[in-house]
Parts: sequence; C-alpha cells; structure tokens
Amino acid sequence: MTEIVHVVLVEWDTEDTAVPERATALAHEHLPTIDGVVSVETGPSVSPEGLEGGFDWMLVVRFRHAAARDAYLPHPEHRPVADHIGAHARRVVVFDVAG
Repeated sequence: MTEIVHVVLVEWDTEDTAVPERATALAHEHLPTIDGVVSVETGPSVSPEGLEGGFDWMLVVRFRHAAARDAYLPHPEHRPVADHIGAHARRVVVFDVAG
C-alpha cells in the first residue's frame, strides 16, 4: 500500500500567536493517537522565498495508506484540531498526495 501525505495550509484570521500555538499543541496531542498515523509536522513557513501566498501555518500528517487517512477524517481525535482550525482560519487548503 502507498503512504498518503496530507498537507493542510492555513491562513489565520487573527494575529494572535496563541492560535497557531494551540493548533500545534492540539495536532501533536491528538493526531498521533489515531491508528495509521505515521508522523505529524506543524509550523510556520521558514522559506526565504516568500511564496506562501498568505498562508501562515502548515500541518502535514503522514498515513500508512489511504484507508488510514479515510478513517482519520471522521475520527473523534481529529475533531479538536479540525474544529480549532475551522474556528480561526480565514482560508484553508488541503492537499493529499501518494508518497
């Protein structure tokens, strides 16, 4: 089976640094507990190119396979992260690739 890389880009609707810090804490607390999650990475861009297009923060979740990603989407441990992002995001892009 092919690994899935789930990329979430967020433009926050606030300058409050506590919002992305909370998203990071929630992601690292809840998402690794979900079966099939291989790794979780979060953070702001550190690219010198400046091509973020207004996006402030990123979440990358690696899954063992597509079935694990599919089970993650409705999983209760995903809700705190998704709800926090949904409550504070101006824009969100989700992009999944087979890795």
